[in-house]
Amino acid sequence: MLKTGKFLRGKSIVRAATTALAMAAALATGAAMAAWEPTKPVEFVIPAGTGGGADQMARLIQAIIGKHNLMKQSMVVVNKSGGAGAEGFLAVKEAKGDPHKIIITLSNLFTTPMATGVPFNWKDMTPVQMMALDQFVLWVNADKPYKTAAEYIAAVKAAGPNKMKMGGTGSKQEDQIITVGLE
Repeated sequence: MLKTGKFLRGKSIVRAATTALAMAAALATGAAMAAWEPTKPVEFVIPAGTGGGADQMARLIQAIIGKHNLMKQSMVVVNKSGGAGAEGFLAVKEAKGDPHKIIITLSNLFTTPMATGVPFNWKDMTPVQMMALDQFVLWVNADKPYKTAAEYIAAVKAAGPNKMKMGGTGSKQEDQIITVGLE
């Protein structure tokens, strides 16, 4: 069985933590330069379920901001994963002009509207900073003879329609779109 996965391990966790610290410092510097401070808790929207990469990154940033008192207000992480993240995107889109609502996202920022038809476009958001790059990895059972993506794709073609299985993180998300593309 083929799997695609997203993992934070070893050096990636260190890189993510370093990036989060840099972002937290930038937030503190940026806030001082702009003379803006939150007047109420900041809602950090995650357009995905708990435990995934975006959720882990947001909670790491939340912890760093809290530990180093980088804001007088709290930061609240809120997971809004419905509709392949559409619920989270629409919540932030509807909060236009509210600086107390921010979002951290993955490539579902682009793929959710494509797959669901939700009335949202990535241009509805203002990007602030790329903090991490989420790589996709193609995995197969170690007992299978495929050692490269080309070998796997050749085997899928040779097997014919509906003979191979591919798993991923959820429907209408990057993994499914990549799978359909391979099909």
